[in-house]
Amino acid sequence: MSTKIRPEHLARPALVYIRQSTLLQVHEHRESTERQYALVELAKKLGWDATQVEVIDEDLGQSGASSARRKGFQRLTAEVSLGKVGAVLSLEVSRLARSSSDWHRLLDLCALSDTLIIDDDGVYDANDFNDRLVLGMKGTMSDAERHSMRLRLQGGILHKAKKGELVYAPPTGYVFDNGALIFDPDEQVQKAIRLFFERFRLEGSVHGAVRYFTRNKLLFPSRHAHRGAPAEIRWHALDVPRAVSILRNPVYAGAYAWGRNRDRRVLVEGAVRHKHETLQEPEQWHAFLRDAHPAYISWEQYLENLKRLEDNAVRGAHVRGRGAPRGGPALLQGLVLCGKCGRRMHPVYSVADDPSYQCSRHIYGEGNCWSTVARRIDDKIVETLLAAFAPPELDLSLAVLKEVERQAEEVNRQWKLRLERVRYEAQRAERQYNAVEPENRVVARTLESRWNQKLEELARVEHEYEQARSASPLELSDKDKKKILALAGDLPGLWNAPTTTNSDKKRILRLLIQEVVLSPVDVPERATRIRILWTTGAITELQTPRPTFSESRRTPLQVIAEIRKLARKHYSDSQIAEELNRRGLKSGLRHTFTNHLVAGIRMRQGIRAGRTAGGFSIRAPERDEQGLYSIRGLIADFGVTAPWSTTGSTAA
Repeated sequence: MSTKIRPEHLARPALVYIRQSTLLQVHEHRESTERQYALVELAKKLGWDATQVEVIDEDLGQSGASSARRKGFQRLTAEVSLGKVGAVLSLEVSRLARSSSDWHRLLDLCALSDTLIIDDDGVYDANDFNDRLVLGMKGTMSDAERHSMRLRLQGGILHKAKKGELVYAPPTGYVFDNGALIFDPDEQVQKAIRLFFERFRLEGSVHGAVRYFTRNKLLFPSRHAHRGAPAEIRWHALDVPRAVSILRNPVYAGAYAWGRNRDRRVLVEGAVRHKHETLQEPEQWHAFLRDAHPAYISWEQYLENLKRLEDNAVRGAHVRGRGAPRGGPALLQGLVLCGKCGRRMHPVYSVADDPSYQCSRHIYGEGNCWSTVARRIDDKIVETLLAAFAPPELDLSLAVLKEVERQAEEVNRQWKLRLERVRYEAQRAERQYNAVEPENRVVARTLESRWNQKLEELARVEHEYEQARSASPLELSDKDKKKILALAGDLPGLWNAPTTTNSDKKRILRLLIQEVVLSPVDVPERATRIRILWTTGAITELQTPRPTFSESRRTPLQVIAEIRKLARKHYSDSQIAEELNRRGLKSGLRHTFTNHLVAGIRMRQGIRAGRTAGGFSIRAPERDEQGLYSIRGLIADFGVTAPWSTTGSTAA
């Protein structure tokens, strides 16, 4: 027995620490594991009683690069620090720690608690200078060995990746064929991915593309790889995180990219944590090769998608991007710049449906700049837009019809491919059931159950397909085509249609307008100067009166004039409201008109409407043959009330 082992050491337990780096090593390197368990017998030979020897093997399958996830090592250091351990036995230093910091921390604890360290080479006392020197060199060599092993293992991988030859788990829509990426041969997978990129281009936002798939009940593929078996394609509902990851993946643009994510150790509140980083610039990636394989989108479209994602990102009020088109009534959201300081102006909804554009200067703590009511500016720009955007109606109608037909065909094609897949799986289950021997009833029952499940799934998908066709026709009828041609030729009517949402209008404006600069004008009258920069590079300058807050909420004079005109024709309040809504007019608070709202405006403006019976207007004769007025004639012609009409003479 070594002279370094004293009675006080034998009085305390001996801990045998066992570790293998991976579960594969535990399974395949059994001799090494047996040698580590044999250290129990070594402890007995050195003088420890069998009841005093404890094995710590919780870290089998854990790397020694860090102590963060090694519960066994953490328990060992805790016991040593409390002075409850006489000796720590390990096959070699690398089993205890591959990190110099973890190893030297354990040495310090062993020195303070007078704990011995025993390995296959001998017994070491951390308080002895020579022993500590040897242990320190062993720990350094173990750390260096880990570094050299990483270089040997990863060096070949990096070299192969830089040549674009490293095979890895490809993203959904691709497969490796003889070391090269090609499109997934599954047509439904390809169509779904192409449709997603197309919808993002049209919708302008991730949520819009996801809503399109949800609205049409379309599923999206997901590739699941299995070790030693072919990858499996599963179909799920598309969600936002999945959509964002696809848009950010350069592989879909034909680029071979490897090493876009990295993990590094950082200090967080005094503790060491692993931080996951996603590198944005291709120059930071380990491997990047353009045009390395077939692409779903071009590289320029990929960069445009990234720019749009950054533009749509919401990070609070400090964002200088446009943001995704939303449903608010301020149509120039994300397009307006302040003409005084150059900062972006944001819509502020202090009053429902009555927004204003406010300069973002106050966000930076520099005081308020200015703000203005949005309604008149929006109306002025829309008026200019509809007047300028007047292409040949026939060409526009045909283009719109072709685009609507194409989108309907894309949805219908997705459903047909899904039905084709489900029918194939049902027929395959039937063939498997028919191929089994009748005597093998155990297998036959399982195959019959699987066949019934596939038939139920087929019936469910067919039912969903019929529901989708009834809710939103996937094929255009002749009547639908005529409506589309008529609407395409009436842009003002299409713009003011109830089915055209504010998000749709904002997307149209963003296609044609790059920026709008608003500047206040106070002399000779309060006004707002509007400078429109079109996407073509042309510039249009306009000016519109800048009302006060109370003036902005008044009923427009055009609406009052229309109500007066229709009232003289003896329209009822409900008929007036219907006509005003048909023309796309709004109240002072941007509300649609109802019969009660029209009645309130008439009362405030002193306008009287004709009396109705059975839904039809009844007009009383204003004058008879002798030129005399009736009471209703006086009320209708002079706009007086009934008491005033009865106090005067009825003669003309």
